[in-house]
Amino acid sequence: MGDDGAVIVDLSNYELVWPTSLFVSEGERILKATSRSWEDRAEWLLTEALVGSTAVADFQEIDAPRNGWGVGRESRYRQGTRENWFSELVSRASEIRPALAPRPYWPQRHGRGASADGSAARDARRDFARIVGDFADRGYLAEQFGEECIDGRDELPDASALIERRLGIPNLWPLTPTTWGDDTFYGLIEVFHDLVSRPRLRSFHSYGGCGWHHSEFHNGPARILYRAKINELLREAEVEYELAAEGEDLGRLVAVTDSARGQLVHRVLNDSPPAVTDRVRHAIALFRARDASLESKRSAIVAAVGVLEERRPLIREDLGKPDDGALFEIANRFGLRHRRADQLANYDDAFLDWIFWWYLATIELTNKLIKAAEPPQASTTPEPPF
Repeated sequence: MGDDGAVIVDLSNYELVWPTSLFVSEGERILKATSRSWEDRAEWLLTEALVGSTAVADFQEIDAPRNGWGVGRESRYRQGTRENWFSELVSRASEIRPALAPRPYWPQRHGRGASADGSAARDARRDFARIVGDFADRGYLAEQFGEECIDGRDELPDASALIERRLGIPNLWPLTPTTWGDDTFYGLIEVFHDLVSRPRLRSFHSYGGCGWHHSEFHNGPARILYRAKINELLREAEVEYELAAEGEDLGRLVAVTDSARGQLVHRVLNDSPPAVTDRVRHAIALFRARDASLESKRSAIVAAVGVLEERRPLIREDLGKPDDGALFEIANRFGLRHRRADQLANYDDAFLDWIFWWYLATIELTNKLIKAAEPPQASTTPEPPF
C-alpha cells in the first residue's frame, strides 16, 4: 500500500487466461456501473479471466466486514477500497502474466499422447468439445439453450434442433466428437461462434441446490474469447484455418496467412472509404474462404481490380502514363477478367495468391493517397481571447 493509503495491487500471483484487451474492456465497463451489483460483476469477471480464485479472494478481502466479535479482519488492503483495487488491476492488466499451458508430461514427451488411432484431428475434435463444454458451464449458451432451474415451469429449447436449423445436420447435441467428419467439425466451430453470449452477471439460487443462474448476455466479448480459444486450438493441431475476427466472413473459418498479410487485411478493411468498403470486404471474404475455389479467387481479384480501375486517374497522377497501365497488365493478359482466347491460362495456382495480395496492397496504397489529398480539417479548438 502506498504512503497515501492508495491500494497497490500485487500482480505476482495472478495469471490471465483472457486476451488482455478483452479483460480491460469488460473491466472498464464494470467500473462505469453505478449500482451495488458492480461488485458481483467484478467477482464474476475475476473468476472467468484469471486463473484460480486468488484474485477473487483478494478482492473480497478489501473493506472486509467486521466479524461477530466486532473486530475487523486483518487485510493488507483494508485501508483501500474495492473500487480502487479493481481499477488499478484493470489499468495494469498488461503487466499480468498470461497463463501458460503446463509443460508436457511424460506421455506427451514420449509420443504417447495421441488418440487411439494416432489422429491429431481427432484430438482437436475432442478438445473442441471440451472448450464448448467449458463455455456451457459458465453460462455462455444459456441465452440460446436456456438454463435449468428447480422453479422453472417452461420447457427448455431443443438445443439439437437449434443447431440443426443452422447447420442442417440432426442430433449434434450433446456433442459426440468421435462421430464427426471434417465438414461437421468445421461447421460446429462456426455455429458455436454465433451461439455464445457472455453473461455479465450471475446469481446463486440456493433452493434445492439449484446453482448459478446467468443474465445480462452480450455476444461481443463472448465471440472474442471464443475466437481466441478456438484459433489457439487450431494452431496447436496444425489446422491451417482460423476464425476470422473481422470482415464479411467474421466468425467463419478462413485460410491462415502470415501476420503481415493479416495486418494488411485489417488496415484495408478499416481504412477503405465507405464507397468501396463493401466490395473490398466481399473480395477478401471470397479469397480467404476455407473452401475457396479457383473461380472464387479469380472473382476476388476481379473485384480488387475493379476498385483500382476507378482510382486509375489517381494512380496515373502519381505514377504517370503509361506506367499506370503496368498495374493492370497482368490482370488483362492472364485469364482473370476477360477470359479471351489470346490470354494466358496455363499458370500455377500460386500466381493467384501473389496477384491478389499485390492488388490488395495497392488498394491500401491508394487509400493512403486519397487520405493525403483530403484538405486538412479545421481545428475545433477555440482561439484564446488574447
